[in-house]
Amino acid sequence: PYYVDLNQVLFLQASLHSSDPNLVVFVDTCVASPDPSNFRTRTYELIRRGCVKDPTYLSYYSPYSSVARFAFNAFSFVNRYPSVYLQCELAVCRRNDYSSRCYQGCVSRFKRNADS
Repeated sequence: PYYVDLNQVLFLQASLHSSDPNLVVFVDTCVASPDPSNFRTRTYELIRRGCVKDPTYLSYYSPYSSVARFAFNAFSFVNRYPSVYLQCELAVCRRNDYSSRCYQGCVSRFKRNADS
């Protein structure tokens, strides 16, 4: 566990450890929950499909494409829950593959097939 005060800025970093220098990391989704085994019912979205949902969420520059850096202010789920758990989904893509998820940025909705 990592103990913080309310509204304290939390800095996070995700690193890809690979011998391939042509990979990039992209933070797609980060969701917080008071329950470490349930990230579906009682949640708070920080970022969803590359779209920032929390006004305190910030992405930070990294000199390495294999490292994603971001931060947000600590918060609580009402006073009934002593802990907040974070689950993030990251995409790993080929550098300069501009059709990949890493280069799409915020995706507000998915495209559907014309048959569906």
